[in-house]
Amino acid sequence: MGLFFITGCDTPSTRNNIYDELKSQLREGDLLFRRGTGVVGHIVTAMDSEGSFSHVGIVVRCDDEWCVIHAVPHEPDFEGDFDRVKCEAVESFLGRYPNGDYGLYRTTIAPDKVAIAVRNARRLSDKQVRFDHNYDLADTTELYCTELIEYVYGLAGVTLSEGRRTEITFPIMEGSHIMPSDLTKSSLLKPL
Repeated sequence: MGLFFITGCDTPSTRNNIYDELKSQLREGDLLFRRGTGVVGHIVTAMDSEGSFSHVGIVVRCDDEWCVIHAVPHEPDFEGDFDRVKCEAVESFLGRYPNGDYGLYRTTIAPDKVAIAVRNARRLSDKQVRFDHNYDLADTTELYCTELIEYVYGLAGVTLSEGRRTEITFPIMEGSHIMPSDLTKSSLLKPL
């Protein structure tokens, strides 16, 4: 199995075809990773030992639409919006970086545990939990992207990172953190 990469998609029709193909493969609880092409994306991939992706969210079904719940900074939906856990359409999640790389991963855990993770992700999105600018894994009142994923699956009794942490010495993020590659290396996830 290979990663689902979207690179260099510069026409709307090409992107729509790829989005349609991707959406036909989705299941609730899947993880959708992306590599941002902006400053923050470059910083995250530079700090990550693998450096393939800079962001992740969990796939959910909202009415008749596939969406991604993720904790994200600097992507307001409206004037006055704050950095938070939010739910947005797959096209919007991917469309922010049309020339970025993306990967779709599926858990190998029991469906009832996936359902618990999805339910908790929805709850945190509904509460609009703030983004964790301190990147503090010990405090779940605010969450950053990989922390959100680890937390909601943790509430289902699953440690997706399998305890992996990346030591960061970058001033604003110094310490032990869960990076995207700490999740993609998991034996509990398989790339699609």
